[in-house]
Amino acid sequence: MAEEETLDPRNWDQLRALGHRMLDDMITHLSTLRQQPTWQAMPDSVIENLTEPLPLKGKGEEVVYQEFFQNVLPYSVGSRHPRFFGWVQGNGTPLGMLADMLAAGMNPHVAGFNQAPALVEKQVIEWLADLMGFPPDASGILQSGGTMANIVGVIVARHAKAGFDVRRDGLQSVEHPRLLLYGSTETHRWVVTAVELLGLGSSAFRRVPVDSEFRIDLAALRRMIAEDKAAGHKPFCVVGNAGTINTGATDNLQTLAQLCHEEDLWFHVDGAFGAWAKLAPEVQAQVTGIEEADSLAFDLHKWMYLPFEIACVLVRDKKMHRDAFAHSASYIAETTRGVIAGGLPFAELGIELTRGFKALKAWMNLKAYGVEQFSRLIRQNVGQARYLADLVNEHADLELLAPVPLNVVCFRFRDEGLGETELNKLNEEILLRVQESGVAVPSSTRIGEALALRVAIVNHRSRREDFDLLVKTIVEYGRAISNENKV
Repeated sequence: MAEEETLDPRNWDQLRALGHRMLDDMITHLSTLRQQPTWQAMPDSVIENLTEPLPLKGKGEEVVYQEFFQNVLPYSVGSRHPRFFGWVQGNGTPLGMLADMLAAGMNPHVAGFNQAPALVEKQVIEWLADLMGFPPDASGILQSGGTMANIVGVIVARHAKAGFDVRRDGLQSVEHPRLLLYGSTETHRWVVTAVELLGLGSSAFRRVPVDSEFRIDLAALRRMIAEDKAAGHKPFCVVGNAGTINTGATDNLQTLAQLCHEEDLWFHVDGAFGAWAKLAPEVQAQVTGIEEADSLAFDLHKWMYLPFEIACVLVRDKKMHRDAFAHSASYIAETTRGVIAGGLPFAELGIELTRGFKALKAWMNLKAYGVEQFSRLIRQNVGQARYLADLVNEHADLELLAPVPLNVVCFRFRDEGLGETELNKLNEEILLRVQESGVAVPSSTRIGEALALRVAIVNHRSRREDFDLLVKTIVEYGRAISNENKV
């Protein structure tokens, strides 16, 4: 009879030693980020090493870890680095890394069950609802990211405002009017994913123009809703933005909440990173009205600095949230005692049945550092954005392209002798050279016809000297490229 196998080690002491080495290596890596490039291209040898046939026989833990250390760890997008400004991505905390290790070691299934991890998530949801000004009896669930959190919000909105039993009847009946939702032209791409996934079709998302500060045009929104109702359609939801991805703009959330109340529409807020302005007195007035939303989605792996993946959706009406998703099945029936006592409440609030222990890193970080420290860090990032905007405005070779209400700065290098097309090409080349240099990682976007260098500041490791270096590097490359083109 063959010996029975397991994936536990034959020698636990050897694994313990390897685990200690892994932890030491990662802490050394994190503590020396400033001495490392923000990003570096993978050499051909690494690409070759990461392209190999399916392993039929194992190499052992030590060999595989060494391959990770050499071929994987040095070559990511660099979001943990203090000069990563490219996109609104989490930079993580050392405690968050350790929390994820603990969560993976426990490996609980957090659909619910009679267990401590479910209570930890419940506690985190209650804390987040309190921070966002939602009522104590509000519902919520943690998700992988802002896209899934926003989609859950729209699913509840569709269930609540369709005017028919959308779960039973679906959207294929010609008896029901067409369901429409509205958001500004600055709304993130998740909304198109949502309407396509939910069978509404991409044209069900009505793109509303924005004003000079990139906020939704309220008069245009009212007009579009009225026209769609007159045409026999069924508007059901308005999406307000708290911190748009391009410029960090925030819609007038209080007025949108009132409009939705008057029109009997669901008010959903995409607060992916901007919702956290609630914690910064200098900018919290910009998100006034967020607490009036019917649902709110936001990430904790963005402006709360936690490791990927963790986002949240809050829903004001607990019953409506559950009614949009709940199912019954004999194999997961609730009992009065035992492991499944209390049921699977989180499985009744979203799409997923299988859920990992995302809440632990939020629970540990909030308890270890307190809300006040996170508030100071968010305020620090807002101050850094204003500092960078001042550097741009004071420099003759740079031009600010959009207002800076929160933490996103859009600007470009300018050469008075160039037209728009040539300026765009010049700034694209600057962007790529800065990234390839490893000094910093900004990204780009379009502000009107202009290609902007975009700096999104959600990093607890950034210092003002990093923005001095960024500006210096951009100007040096800009002047060098301009001179090359004139030769």
